[in-house]
Amino acid sequence: MSVSPPEPQDRHDAAYRPCVGIALFNRNGLVFLGRRQGIGDSMAQAHAWQMPQGGIDEGEAPHDAALRELYEETNVAAGSVILLGQTEGWLTYDLPPELLKRSWQGRYRGQAQKWFAFGFTGSDDEIDIDHPAGGAHKPEFDAWRWERLAATASLIIPFKRSVYEIVVAEFAGHETWRAGA
Repeated sequence: MSVSPPEPQDRHDAAYRPCVGIALFNRNGLVFLGRRQGIGDSMAQAHAWQMPQGGIDEGEAPHDAALRELYEETNVAAGSVILLGQTEGWLTYDLPPELLKRSWQGRYRGQAQKWFAFGFTGSDDEIDIDHPAGGAHKPEFDAWRWERLAATASLIIPFKRSVYEIVVAEFAGHETWRAGA
């Protein structure tokens, strides 16, 4: 298992942005999905649902980044989750050409993501997408829901779909976890 994201295939390629993704399972085996803010038309909104994700800070361990990102996006604290698993390696996707220059000032061609599955031991009222991180972080979602893991790939923006299909396959066994079991 690697702890660093993959390097570019050749030195002329832009690097992949190191990132984490989080599948947060509730006690019913459903995962948290948030709808990205600022998505305009209804067609785009159908693919605006995603699990929490975000960049890894310089020198930060992926597991620590996952806990930080979860808190910054959902308000769920580290004390309310247990680690169920993680992807074996890093999963990558490329941005579509029309987004390359606009995203991350063109420094990255896409993202390399390490995914973590967490079991949520808290209660739904802990989730606060309007005031994440106790109000210290800007909201990224305008709605949230619990959803079957298998449905997530059809709800994500198409260029990330292959990553979600792998996450679904690797984390399907965590749908049956139960707190205290």
